[in-house]
Amino acid sequence: MSGKGKAKGGPRAKALTRTKKAGLQFPVGRIHRYLKKGLYSERISGASPVYLAAVLEYLVAEILELAGNAARDNQKSRIIPRHLQLAIRNDEELNKLLSKVTIAQGGVLPNIHHTLLPKKSGKKGEEEVLPAEPKAKKTKKEK
Repeated sequence: MSGKGKAKGGPRAKALTRTKKAGLQFPVGRIHRYLKKGLYSERISGASPVYLAAVLEYLVAEILELAGNAARDNQKSRIIPRHLQLAIRNDEELNKLLSKVTIAQGGVLPNIHHTLLPKKSGKKGEEEVLPAEPKAKKTKKEK
């Protein structure tokens, strides 16, 4: 034996998926298949599904983190659509990205217009009473 090259017939190394190679959770192979099947382009590079999987994974992680915080604020252990709605609408960038999206069972953000709130006065606990409008003076013709 000359010692050049690999030994033939030895045990084969376990195959690594592209998902594992990229260190992601989202399936790179499935996204690549969907990109090809969707006919977005005649050719799809090998790096594009990896990049897309990474972007999707980041967005999902961001939304789930904010929704988990919203669930914890409401003393709940499960994330429901309401928590997703609160998380998305309270975040400026996610709200802009998902502005046209309706979340089923999400409800709306709690909001009371400032004109509907009671007027604040100098004393605590009391509402401000507005003075009555002065009466208009009568002209000579009205007398």
